[in-house]
Amino acid sequence: MRRSHLHGRPVHPLYSLLLFSLCLTGYSTGRAPSASQGCNCITMLLMNKHNTLHWFKSYLSDRFQFVHVNNDSSEHTRVNHGVLQGSFLGLILFTLYMLPLGNIIRKHCINFHCYADNTQLYLSMKPDVTNKLARLQDCLKDIKTWMTYNFLLLNSDKTEVIVFGPKHLRELLSKHIVTLDGITLTFSTTVRNLGIIFDQDMSFNSHIKQICRTSFFHLRNTVKIRNILSQSDAEKLIHAFVTSRLDYCNSLLSGCPKSSLRHLQLIQNAAARVLTGVNKRDHISPILASLHWLPVKSRIEFKILLLTYKALNNQSPSYLKDLIVPYYPSRTLRSQTAGLLVVPRISKSRMGGRAFSYQLLSCGTSSQFGFWRRTPSLFLRPGLKPSFLTKLIVRADWGTLRG
Repeated sequence: MRRSHLHGRPVHPLYSLLLFSLCLTGYSTGRAPSASQGCNCITMLLMNKHNTLHWFKSYLSDRFQFVHVNNDSSEHTRVNHGVLQGSFLGLILFTLYMLPLGNIIRKHCINFHCYADNTQLYLSMKPDVTNKLARLQDCLKDIKTWMTYNFLLLNSDKTEVIVFGPKHLRELLSKHIVTLDGITLTFSTTVRNLGIIFDQDMSFNSHIKQICRTSFFHLRNTVKIRNILSQSDAEKLIHAFVTSRLDYCNSLLSGCPKSSLRHLQLIQNAAARVLTGVNKRDHISPILASLHWLPVKSRIEFKILLLTYKALNNQSPSYLKDLIVPYYPSRTLRSQTAGLLVVPRISKSRMGGRAFSYQLLSCGTSSQFGFWRRTPSLFLRPGLKPSFLTKLIVRADWGTLRG
């Protein structure tokens, strides 16, 4: 994995773009074509044009494979396609192999995001303008043609379509049948994107229910063996199976209602009780404070501010840094060195206020971490991340929690 490119970070630009599109146009559509037989199709012809890359050629050509079972080996067979499974160069070569796909999508003026063999196409449209769907279908047709010529398969069974927006607008769009190579694609109510379940209302209720279901399953199993585990081992087990799920891409949950976050807080409370063995009627706030566990809402704000710090100090991918715009006044002011950020223009009556670029400003002035206005330049001081994290955690407020 590339430095500073964590698994869940590509979700943020897609989520922010969808929210701003919903704020401006009403609804958006997304489609996730799935490519099969990817790494097995890379050939040496891809890298043979430059003398400086002869070592790539030697890696891709003159290879043989055989099967070895119980001291018996099959005959050696020459391999003309593909790369070694699990090899380091396999990821790089597959990325190079898929580069022309981006040019095809750009030709149709459609937004896209690629992660490994997963390609996401998305566009926004007004309720009375649906001709963009024809452009999307033409784009998919060209993608399938390119994949066919390059020994790839566009798997229509795994291709999903979802429409984001108000229910009455979604019903208008559902009348337009979307097809792929003669196969009708029905609109999905939920889609999974890098482990995050997106629903049409962008409420993440399905995702939260999935987290609760899986976490309580692991907690019940942990309770059965808790008496034979030490405090340290039990804590590692809970962090591996429960806390990791609460923290994965939790910054997307900023702006969700308290009723939704309460379900996640109940999971953390139950995990703390399993770890410490306290009675279920005991107050949970002192227990979380003794374990140094931030509540769920504070963990979300903590993640947003940490991502902001990394983005402002060139420790995150470009697609995350592009969501943050520094503020530069039109004339010389003292605020030009204060590290302020531009506040996006959004309609608070819609979903734009839940976007990452807007939530980071509201988190910076919240009661838990309310020091943004006093010392915003703290975010622009590289090399002080331990001190920065300490200031965030010290300002955390465990408050009064129930459950």
